[in-house]
Amino acid sequence: MTVSAPKPALTRVVRGACPHDCPDTCALDVTVADGRVVKVAGAADHPPTAGVLCTKVASYPERIYHPDRLLHPLRRVGPKGPGARFERISWDAALACIAERFRQIAAADGAETIVPYSYAGNSGLLGYGSMDRRFFHRLGAAQLDRTICASAGAMGYRATIGGSVGFDADNVVDARLIILWGSNSVVSNLHFWRLAQEARRRGAHLIAIDPCRTTTAEKCDQHIALLPGTDSALALGMMHVLIRDDLLDHDYIARHTLGFDALRQRAMAYPPERVAAICGISTTEIEGLAHAYGTTRPAAIRTNYGINRTAGGGMALRTVACLPALTGAWRDAAGGVLLSTSGNYPVNSAALERPDLMPTPTPRTINMSTIGRDLLHAQPAIKALFVYNSNPVAVAPQAQEVVRGFARDDLFTVVHDLFQTDTADYADILLPATSHMEQLDIHKSYGHLHLQVNQPAIAPLGEALPNTELFRRLAREMGFSEACFADSDEDLCRQAFDWSDPRLAGQSWERLKADGHARLNLPQNQAPFAHGGFPTPSGKCEFYSQMLADLGLDPLPDFIAPREWRQSPLAAEFPLALITPPARNFLNTSFANSPRFLAQEESPAVHLNPADATARGIADDHPVRIFNRRGEFHARAVVTDRVRQGVAMATSIWWRKLSPDGRNCNEVTSQALTDMAGGATFYDCLVEVTCL
Repeated sequence: MTVSAPKPALTRVVRGACPHDCPDTCALDVTVADGRVVKVAGAADHPPTAGVLCTKVASYPERIYHPDRLLHPLRRVGPKGPGARFERISWDAALACIAERFRQIAAADGAETIVPYSYAGNSGLLGYGSMDRRFFHRLGAAQLDRTICASAGAMGYRATIGGSVGFDADNVVDARLIILWGSNSVVSNLHFWRLAQEARRRGAHLIAIDPCRTTTAEKCDQHIALLPGTDSALALGMMHVLIRDDLLDHDYIARHTLGFDALRQRAMAYPPERVAAICGISTTEIEGLAHAYGTTRPAAIRTNYGINRTAGGGMALRTVACLPALTGAWRDAAGGVLLSTSGNYPVNSAALERPDLMPTPTPRTINMSTIGRDLLHAQPAIKALFVYNSNPVAVAPQAQEVVRGFARDDLFTVVHDLFQTDTADYADILLPATSHMEQLDIHKSYGHLHLQVNQPAIAPLGEALPNTELFRRLAREMGFSEACFADSDEDLCRQAFDWSDPRLAGQSWERLKADGHARLNLPQNQAPFAHGGFPTPSGKCEFYSQMLADLGLDPLPDFIAPREWRQSPLAAEFPLALITPPARNFLNTSFANSPRFLAQEESPAVHLNPADATARGIADDHPVRIFNRRGEFHARAVVTDRVRQGVAMATSIWWRKLSPDGRNCNEVTSQALTDMAGGATFYDCLVEVTCL
């Protein structure tokens, strides 16, 4: 008897782009065999990615085929909360239920009592904000102020530089000094770290500024461990020394800055002795940092959004952003400062989101960082939530209020996700979402200058739908007849950018789709502000900001102490400053249900300096209670000198249901907001830690 040989697998490679909230926006080569993703690799021909991926994305097939993937629409059949039970329903039934409830709520209470809640669980331009925004604009739902990550820092930076722009990261290999200010690049900006390492091989000196000796700080030449929330004081101390010792580029200041005389007066109030007391570091460190910065060319500062998560977060980014104009660091292609590159992309947000569909007057705005308080106290009361691209029960601050709000029996909640997250446990209707490997999208970046296309590699699993198709169908169910709701995903990709902009010269959707990725048409190896031309109202780097003055804010850089400050009466009861940076294997709560990464992280942990641990009788690996007046959570202690004294670091963000005590670090964080743009203050948090 002849046995036929098995047919060889039909294998192909699909060009993709990582959609997760990371500045690197890697280009992917996705290998598909017989309709199944079998391998994910970094694209070697994409310069920023250069064939390298983080371990999270390299293990992506495990996420796609996770046994807990949601594959069908579900309706809750019991109480809300942990252990919630659901039954399978059809898409038709799910959409009909949502549409009926939205109509009832809009008629009885007004459409602005319906709130969309989303963020960057998918950072593609279609997945992040396109058909969904059109739907909620046409519905007349409340607007969501998406503040939870970057709003304060972006505003402070914009008040100084004029937009989310800075040096081209590719050029940093030629820097001779690189300051990584609040940026754990090895974990959260891996491909910039590759460039920084190359600069170091060429002779650059690397300095990390961070309360903890992170993986990045450990690999740098110097680490300055300041107290959380004191970054603007350190920058002002640097300014004081630069001005006092005349380490200035007077010509650049005269030609290309605004408000130097006022800034000089402000900086003179921050001598190194005062700054050392504020930051908890030595005057020698301040003097040395300022002299290194003022005497080294090219000098680059790579900062990140961690420093914008305290009361003075906007001012912190603004103050750091002033430094390159004082020394003329902008004259060099490898000099200046970089927070985000996103402002370089001519995104056509109005075409994608269609704000013209909103009724008049414009519906109210709900701040996503205060969703717990608003669910309990907003007037008129929030009657419905539609959650996608986010997991607020786990990620929003002051979790006890968030949970109480989501647990309201009179709140109608829809959740669209890949998994039954902590938030999904409170859903009335739970809808299955596609992964990015099952949908089309188009991407910009906030860490480099390349456009990218994400082609669908496989068909959607089960009945999963992308955001675009979900809201397309829901618009039909609601009877919305505007032509924009019939736009296909390819139509949306064509609308995503202003293709006539000079930065896209020679590009089109069709060409980009064929090539997979393309660099913006911006000069290479050139300093963007060597001759001024900042995108501010004055065209100069604005030490004095009239925009801030018009908003009733201090127009000059200054130090705004953390709201929960170690010198306040609260510190006697809660003496440790808690920061909650991402665990290496998690990205917010994405990947935090992966068996592989859960095993590597072991359990929720809080890192304590040996002096702080000894004073509390806490030993390494001991179970501890972290608490303040807002709540508490439990973790294991990691006693290490990598954390400076007076600071506790809890790696985040664990799903509540996967934590031993059913809670996470956001039990203790605050809904208080930043100085600018209503941002979240996750790192402005005093706690005490005791043995369990």
